[in-house]
Amino acid sequence: MPKNYKNNSILVVAAHPDDEVLGCGGTISLHVNNGDKVSIVFFSDGVTSRNNTNSSFVNARKNAGITACNRLGVKNIKFLDMPDNKLDTIPFLDLVQKLEKIIDEVNPLVVYTHFSGDLNIDHRIVHQVVMTACRPQPNYCVREIYSFEILSSTGWTSPVSKPCFSPNKYIDISQTLEDKLYALDAYKDELREFPHSRSAKSVEYLAKYRGSSVGLIAAEAFMVERILN
Repeated sequence: MPKNYKNNSILVVAAHPDDEVLGCGGTISLHVNNGDKVSIVFFSDGVTSRNNTNSSFVNARKNAGITACNRLGVKNIKFLDMPDNKLDTIPFLDLVQKLEKIIDEVNPLVVYTHFSGDLNIDHRIVHQVVMTACRPQPNYCVREIYSFEILSSTGWTSPVSKPCFSPNKYIDISQTLEDKLYALDAYKDELREFPHSRSAKSVEYLAKYRGSSVGLIAAEAFMVERILN
């Protein structure tokens, strides 16, 4: 998080509703508590790649996203309603231009998004879209970009074929871990039983592991993509 500033504009760019909580829910809560203006954009509906889905499933996932974001204190939410796990079928320029329009609207100082090496194709494409839309230009609003990890995607990446997530920034969420878990509960239909990595316990354990690795009770880990001082 930026230090010694208040009322920053923060943008979280996620492939699917639930990625925002899994990747940086505790950090989002910290930003809101800091008085920052947080916006979240979801590229895909998160469900249409599954068998026997219909509009009711799409609406349920969208409502879960609204509930989760509201629990974190975020009101500015944008759904682009693109097909799940099919972002590679959409012209890349179209994706970039949609995000550029949102960036022009919210003027974020900080952007959080997916890790470039995730197993999920939508995650990887969203990362590329962010880095393209946020290419450094004179007087550009975005000063910091961080990538987060997603259980059952980042950790499932083959270390042979893709780069591994190697965090170099940790944010202390000791005081907001419960906020993260409360928001995550809005996606209970997406969660699995432990020891599946996409379980509430796994999310809690990861936060505590990331925290303990740097002497904290709980933390979220990120890779620094860019910091302009």
